[in-house]
Amino acid sequence: MVFVLDRHKKPLMPCTEKRARQLLERGRAVVHKMAPFTIRLKGRAAEAPVFQSLRIKFDPGSKTTGMAMILDGATGPKVLFFGEIIHKVGIKTRLDARRALRRGRRYRKTRYRQPRFQNRKRQAGWLPPSLDARVNQTLHALAKIRMYAPITMISVEHVRFDTQKLEDPEISGVEYQQGTLLGYEVREYLLEKWQRACAYCRQTQVSLEVEHIVPKSRGGSNRISNLTLACHDCNQAKNTRTAEEFGYPAIQVQACKPLKDAAMMNATRWRLYTQLEATGLPVEGGSGGRTKKQRLDHHFPKAHYYDALCVGESTPDRFTHLPAYLQVWTAKGRGTRQMCGTDKYGFPIRHRSRQRSHFGVQTGDLVRAVVPKGKYAGTHTGRVLARASGSFDLSAQGRRIAQGISYKYCRIIQHNGGWTYDQKPVSA
Repeated sequence: MVFVLDRHKKPLMPCTEKRARQLLERGRAVVHKMAPFTIRLKGRAAEAPVFQSLRIKFDPGSKTTGMAMILDGATGPKVLFFGEIIHKVGIKTRLDARRALRRGRRYRKTRYRQPRFQNRKRQAGWLPPSLDARVNQTLHALAKIRMYAPITMISVEHVRFDTQKLEDPEISGVEYQQGTLLGYEVREYLLEKWQRACAYCRQTQVSLEVEHIVPKSRGGSNRISNLTLACHDCNQAKNTRTAEEFGYPAIQVQACKPLKDAAMMNATRWRLYTQLEATGLPVEGGSGGRTKKQRLDHHFPKAHYYDALCVGESTPDRFTHLPAYLQVWTAKGRGTRQMCGTDKYGFPIRHRSRQRSHFGVQTGDLVRAVVPKGKYAGTHTGRVLARASGSFDLSAQGRRIAQGISYKYCRIIQHNGGWTYDQKPVSA
């Protein structure tokens, strides 16, 4: 799939790679952007276009967010685009290191001051910077896609587990527990909480059964705080005893603890959901249990983009076409403002120049280097590491592909936007 713009840079319906190649060869289009690859038509303007229904789907995750774009075509739903957003990592670690350096410098160079907390108020809906960054990166990817494609609808997995329905199945009708989602929310929650292992013998890769910590014959309930996972042998050996009588008193304590990771991701997803609603497009929500069930019904392997494809009730029974490649968008940032680099003890070891651009190239730019001779002779395309000495390094797909390349051999293809773009085959 190739993004298409009209001559006024307004988005049109995407086209195939073959059609884009024909338009470029015939001179009817020009390359507008290399990553993601976008063409712009020369002689067509979208005055009052009529677009087909185009839905973008997201499966938010702590490290990777899956994306999928679906077109409701004449022959059936067609998947145009698979993608993954690799979120920036290490935000909390860098903030902690900066805080430690600042605090140490204050102790060494200023008098002691008592801490004051009256001015440290957090606004309603505040999220930690590491979580807020995940939401902002997903919204940035959506804004980028909307610049190049006429998106009409959005689907997002906004809850990992519906905790209200776990605690009170009657909250939206008895049919929730008796319909097609029978038991999926409960099982997914228990698998996540108990790390997909038997709570008693800790075996993995075995069939697990939902087990009552306090048996129902002893007055136990069906509440989520009274459920755990056990292999068949442990479940039979426990019989009608409680977990404490069976020799595992800590299981009852652990069962009462909330699933913090799920709660954290739920908070992030709800922020994302409200921000998506603010775009003005129709937003469909879905739970993780429904996503997993629909992915298994379609016999798709476990992957972030397949999870995104199966988000929400709008998922059709079949797809007429699936792409062979997916695009991987990695959030890298635009560099650092730190002028002094330190070692692990906080002592300065290097100083950065105030000048960020060297020989017209800045670190993070996408360049093509044509090296005439030497160890790296040939043509290389990748993200550049620019130095004041004029000796540049190139990297692609997370690894160095060339080192010590002269700036004279480099030509900028696209300026740094804080992201890198790669492509890889879709898993079967």
